[in-house]
Amino acid sequence: MNYAATLAVLVVLAFCFPITVRLGAALGIPEALGAAVLGAVLVFGITAYLVRWQVARHSLRLSRLEEARAQVAADPDDSRSYFLEGEHLGQMLLALGRRREAAEVIDRYSRLGGARESEIVALREALSQAERRQRRAQREQA
Repeated sequence: MNYAATLAVLVVLAFCFPITVRLGAALGIPEALGAAVLGAVLVFGITAYLVRWQVARHSLRLSRLEEARAQVAADPDDSRSYFLEGEHLGQMLLALGRRREAAEVIDRYSRLGGARESEIVALREALSQAERRQRRAQREQA
Protein backbone atom coordinates (compact mmCIF):
# COMPACT_ATOMS: atom_id res chain seq x y z
CA MET A 1 0.00 0.00 0.00
CA ASN A 2 1.47 3.33 -0.95
CA TYR A 3 1.27 6.66 0.85
CA ALA A 4 -1.83 7.89 -0.99
CA ALA A 5 -3.76 4.69 -0.28
CA THR A 6 -2.80 4.81 3.40
CA LEU A 7 -3.92 8.42 3.60
CA ALA A 8 -7.22 7.56 1.90
CA VAL A 9 -7.89 4.75 4.40
CA LEU A 10 -7.18 7.09 7.31
CA VAL A 11 -9.54 9.73 5.91
CA VAL A 12 -12.30 7.18 5.43
CA LEU A 13 -11.80 5.85 8.96
CA ALA A 14 -11.83 9.38 10.39
CA PHE A 15 -15.21 10.11 8.79
CA CYS A 16 -16.75 6.67 9.33
CA PHE A 17 -15.84 6.25 12.99
CA PRO A 18 -18.22 8.89 14.45
CA ILE A 19 -20.99 7.96 12.01
CA THR A 20 -20.71 4.28 12.92
CA VAL A 21 -20.78 5.05 16.65
CA ARG A 22 -23.92 7.20 16.20
CA LEU A 23 -25.56 4.53 14.07
CA GLY A 24 -24.80 1.92 16.72
CA ALA A 25 -26.21 4.18 19.43
CA ALA A 26 -29.38 4.65 17.35
CA LEU A 27 -29.72 0.86 17.10
CA GLY A 28 -29.41 0.47 20.84
CA ILE A 29 -25.73 -0.40 21.06
CA PRO A 30 -24.01 1.64 23.77
CA GLU A 31 -21.51 4.20 22.48
CA ALA A 32 -18.74 2.79 24.65
CA LEU A 33 -19.18 -0.68 23.16
CA GLY A 34 -19.29 0.66 19.60
CA ALA A 35 -16.21 2.79 20.17
CA ALA A 36 -14.36 -0.11 21.79
CA VAL A 37 -15.13 -2.50 18.94
CA LEU A 38 -14.20 0.05 16.28
CA GLY A 39 -11.03 0.92 18.21
CA ALA A 40 -10.10 -2.75 18.43
CA VAL A 41 -10.64 -3.21 14.70
CA LEU A 42 -8.58 -0.11 13.99
CA VAL A 43 -5.73 -1.31 16.23
CA PHE A 44 -5.84 -4.72 14.55
CA GLY A 45 -5.68 -3.12 11.10
CA ILE A 46 -2.78 -0.87 12.02
CA THR A 47 -0.91 -3.77 13.59
CA ALA A 48 -1.44 -5.96 10.53
CA TYR A 49 -0.21 -3.16 8.28
CA LEU A 50 2.90 -2.57 10.41
CA VAL A 51 3.74 -6.27 10.45
CA ARG A 52 3.37 -6.50 6.67
CA TRP A 53 5.54 -3.40 6.29
CA GLN A 54 8.28 -4.83 8.53
CA VAL A 55 8.25 -8.16 6.68
CA ALA A 56 8.43 -6.42 3.30
CA ARG A 57 11.29 -4.24 4.51
CA HIS A 58 13.20 -7.26 5.84
CA SER A 59 12.63 -9.14 2.58
CA LEU A 60 13.98 -6.16 0.65
CA ARG A 61 17.07 -6.09 2.86
CA LEU A 62 17.64 -9.81 2.30
CA SER A 63 17.26 -9.48 -1.46
CA ARG A 64 19.71 -6.56 -1.52
CA LEU A 65 22.11 -8.62 0.58
CA GLU A 66 21.92 -11.52 -1.85
CA GLU A 67 22.45 -9.15 -4.77
CA ALA A 68 25.53 -7.66 -3.08
CA ARG A 69 26.91 -11.12 -2.29
CA ALA A 70 26.48 -12.18 -5.90
CA GLN A 71 28.22 -9.01 -7.03
CA VAL A 72 31.19 -9.76 -4.73
CA ALA A 73 31.28 -13.41 -5.81
CA ALA A 74 31.41 -12.31 -9.45
CA ASP A 75 34.41 -10.03 -8.90
CA PRO A 76 35.96 -10.46 -5.42
CA ASP A 77 39.12 -8.50 -6.27
CA ASP A 78 37.31 -5.26 -7.19
CA SER A 79 36.77 -2.96 -4.22
CA ARG A 80 33.72 -1.37 -5.91
CA SER A 81 31.93 -4.72 -6.08
CA TYR A 82 31.54 -4.59 -2.27
CA PHE A 83 29.15 -1.64 -2.67
CA LEU A 84 25.54 -1.84 -3.81
CA GLU A 85 23.89 1.53 -4.43
CA GLY A 86 26.41 3.22 -2.14
CA GLU A 87 25.98 0.80 0.77
CA HIS A 88 28.80 -1.55 1.72
CA LEU A 89 28.13 -5.27 2.10
CA GLY A 90 29.58 -5.12 5.62
CA GLN A 91 27.10 -2.40 6.59
CA MET A 92 24.23 -4.50 5.22
CA LEU A 93 25.34 -7.46 7.32
CA LEU A 94 25.66 -5.30 10.43
CA ALA A 95 22.16 -3.92 9.90
CA LEU A 96 20.88 -7.50 9.90
CA GLY A 97 22.85 -8.35 13.05
CA ARG A 98 25.37 -10.64 11.36
CA ARG A 99 28.55 -9.37 12.99
CA ARG A 100 30.79 -12.39 12.25
CA GLU A 101 30.01 -12.33 8.56
CA ALA A 102 30.45 -8.56 8.53
CA ALA A 103 33.87 -8.89 10.19
CA GLU A 104 34.98 -11.39 7.54
CA VAL A 105 33.77 -9.17 4.70
CA ILE A 106 35.43 -6.09 6.21
CA ASP A 107 38.72 -7.98 6.60
CA ARG A 108 38.56 -9.18 2.98
CA TYR A 109 37.73 -5.66 1.83
CA SER A 110 40.60 -4.12 3.80
CA ARG A 111 43.10 -6.45 2.07
CA LEU A 112 42.10 -5.19 -1.38
CA GLY A 113 44.37 -2.74 -3.15
CA GLY A 114 41.62 -0.32 -4.23
CA ALA A 115 39.96 -0.01 -0.82
CA ARG A 116 40.06 3.47 0.70
CA GLU A 117 41.40 3.78 4.23
CA SER A 118 38.55 6.08 5.33
CA GLU A 119 35.96 3.46 4.29
CA ILE A 120 37.85 0.73 6.13
CA VAL A 121 38.05 2.83 9.30
CA ALA A 122 34.34 3.67 9.14
CA LEU A 123 33.40 0.02 8.64
CA ARG A 124 35.61 -1.15 11.52
CA GLU A 125 34.12 1.54 13.75
CA ALA A 126 30.59 0.39 12.88
CA LEU A 127 31.62 -3.19 13.67
CA SER A 128 33.09 -2.24 17.04
CA GLN A 129 29.93 -0.25 17.91
CA ALA A 130 27.80 -3.29 17.09
CA GLU A 131 29.99 -5.46 19.30
CA ARG A 132 29.78 -2.94 22.16
CA ARG A 133 25.99 -2.87 21.86
CA GLN A 134 25.91 -6.68 21.99
CA ARG A 135 28.15 -6.81 25.10
CA ARG A 136 26.04 -4.12 26.79
CA ALA A 137 22.84 -6.05 26.04
CA GLN A 138 24.39 -9.24 27.42
CA ARG A 139 25.42 -7.47 30.63
CA GLU A 140 21.91 -6.05 31.05
CA GLN A 141 20.39 -9.50 30.63
CA ALA A 142 22.72 -10.98 33.30
